[in-house]
Amino acid sequence: MKNCCFLFFLLLVCLGGCKTTKPVVEKNQVETTKLPLVADVAPPAVDYHDQTLWILGYFNPERLTHYPYSTWYLKGFDDYQLNTDALNKLLDINKDELSIKIVMGIWCPDSRREVPRFMRVLDAWQFPLTKVTFIGVDDAKQSPVGEYLKLNIERVPTFILYKNNIEAGRIIENPTTSLEQDMVNILTGMNNNK
Repeated sequence: MKNCCFLFFLLLVCLGGCKTTKPVVEKNQVETTKLPLVADVAPPAVDYHDQTLWILGYFNPERLTHYPYSTWYLKGFDDYQLNTDALNKLLDINKDELSIKIVMGIWCPDSRREVPRFMRVLDAWQFPLTKVTFIGVDDAKQSPVGEYLKLNIERVPTFILYKNNIEAGRIIENPTTSLEQDMVNILTGMNNNK
């Protein structure tokens, strides 16, 4: 009988001793401050040859500011050093009758390098994004866009500049001098190469 009473008493102590008088909310608040910060975790490496990451057809360039594209887009945009002489010449060019098509491939290192730089130039020039059309292509440089074949895209990125809806010229893959200067040359008629 003594053993039964002792076991019963021990059971009451154990069960009663595990209860807390602190509110659950306070405990959770204390514990959440100990969690690691998400910003401390490096994002995994991205394989841009993975077709599920490719952007095909028309797309909004704002999409490039989101992960995983933001890893190269924002850095390329921020790091690009503008050619101020050429930019000043661009600022003198009337933008009213101009439009631009940008054909690029997410899988293409040249596109990942030049498109953010080009967008930096457009931003400094204050060129309206409503007059810029983005077209994404696959690694065969094909896109599900009507009349795409008429663009005759052979390499990407290709930046096509239009005056009054007529092609004035294009920058293909890499600029000849700088993006800004090539644009000035095309738009002022100093460059007859298309």
